[in-house]
Amino acid sequence: MAAYTKNLAEKWTALYVRLSRDDENEGDSNSIAHQIEILTKYCKDHGITRHKIYKDDGFSGTNFNRPGFKEMLSDIEAGLVGAVIVKDMSRFGRNYLEVGLYTEIRFPELGVRFIAVNDGVDSDDQMGNDFTPFRNIINEWYAKDTSKKVRAVFRNKGMSGQRLGGIVPYGYIKDETGQLVIDEETAPIVKLIFQLCVEGNGTGKIARILKEREIPTPGTIIFQRTGRAGRYHPDNPCLWRGETISGILAQDAYLGQTTNFKYSKPSFKSKKIARNPPEKRMLFENTHPAIIDPDTWEIAQKNREQRKRPMKQDEIGLFSGLVICSDCGKRLYHSRGISTAHERENYTCGTYRRFSNRCTAHYIRVVVLEELVLQNLQRVVAYAREDEDEFVRRVIENKLAVQRTEQEQSKRKLEKQRRRITELDAIIQRLYEDNVTGKLTDERFAKLSAAYEAEQAELKQSVESLSVIVEASEAQAVNVRSFLKIVKKYTEPTALTPQLLHEFVDKIVVHEADKSSGHRIQRIDVHYNFIGEVDFSPEFRR
Repeated sequence: MAAYTKNLAEKWTALYVRLSRDDENEGDSNSIAHQIEILTKYCKDHGITRHKIYKDDGFSGTNFNRPGFKEMLSDIEAGLVGAVIVKDMSRFGRNYLEVGLYTEIRFPELGVRFIAVNDGVDSDDQMGNDFTPFRNIINEWYAKDTSKKVRAVFRNKGMSGQRLGGIVPYGYIKDETGQLVIDEETAPIVKLIFQLCVEGNGTGKIARILKEREIPTPGTIIFQRTGRAGRYHPDNPCLWRGETISGILAQDAYLGQTTNFKYSKPSFKSKKIARNPPEKRMLFENTHPAIIDPDTWEIAQKNREQRKRPMKQDEIGLFSGLVICSDCGKRLYHSRGISTAHERENYTCGTYRRFSNRCTAHYIRVVVLEELVLQNLQRVVAYAREDEDEFVRRVIENKLAVQRTEQEQSKRKLEKQRRRITELDAIIQRLYEDNVTGKLTDERFAKLSAAYEAEQAELKQSVESLSVIVEASEAQAVNVRSFLKIVKKYTEPTALTPQLLHEFVDKIVVHEADKSSGHRIQRIDVHYNFIGEVDFSPEFRR
């Protein structure tokens, strides 16, 4: 004891206290104040006058990334601490592996004595520490059991359709019952953001538009209403960011639905959050009023997926992200410059620009593309207006024919790959038998079997992808009514605008020019939102 007292004269004793939210349910016995009272009394009874309190309030015992704990470790590694005292082992932590790492290995190596008062643990008394590892396991079991109970309550709540997320989406507020209702002040801004996206604007440009219109950010609104300044920037209350716009555009709550279990943690010990695949989520429709209609949502999501790249002119091209090569399927590159006249701007295949031997140019001038797309759009809109029933019938017939062709091709390829997988099983089996009987050396067997197994693994991955494609094509529906709703919004189009183009058009497929007749003939296929291609694909002759 004399040596211990001498050591304390040079170093101080760390009194570590911790309380998690779950521990609060046990009453005052584990409170921070009660822990400090026990530890200071122990110091007084044992003549320890030099001590320092390290505190973590509201931190789980399975998480060792705690500020108070990290400060204590830093002081220990700096040689300032001679002993660590806790009320019991569970206050130090509830992960028996990490607790053991510190108390059994790191602390002894650093010459630090460890004491758990209520558990009778003292690292200087080796005979009395035999039960300590079991106590650590029990503490971890307690944390695991608590986690299971919390998860069960959380899951039952989520399965009942109640919203699990604590943050209210921008555009909504909660009423007195806790239900989401439309916020009349911010809901119009949500609609504006989606409309700007439908018109073909990227998140950065939308943020600039909102700033120019002096629209307060969500953080500013929260500060004005609650006084919380977490995301409030007093110098720039209207400074919107692209990340904020992306988050709003990805929020499916605006459809009036609740999606639970979007994220999960792999273990109660881990703080890492993983995004769940769609099949593990639960979707509940009509849980609150919608701000965005499904058609606008679908077009906005499609536009977000397409690559929008502003040029030096700080302006996105009219067809940006829409023009596709008919042969390689890659997007066409927009060639233009500050001094280039609009009549000379053109699109060329992105693959051809990088690897001229892998595809052809598919060169088309922008003014020609505008003319062909507008011509196609005018004919489709006129057809839909003049004879709506016939238009619906023809669109459905075309769509079903395309689906049948795609399904048949995919199914043939799928069947062929499945047969090859079966053949490879037989080949690998024969190789194994030849190796066992000595007809094939081990080296040759390893080389051949590795090649066949690699081919088989690749085929199995392809089979899974094709199966998904086949199932998706069989379930795909033709939403003609949504397309007709867009048609009725506009009179006969006389010029292309970003809003008009992105509301109507899904993609534009450009074919290579044909010069075999002595004239340059080039075809494009216009695929429309909700209905796909209508057989009015025009050609350009020169």
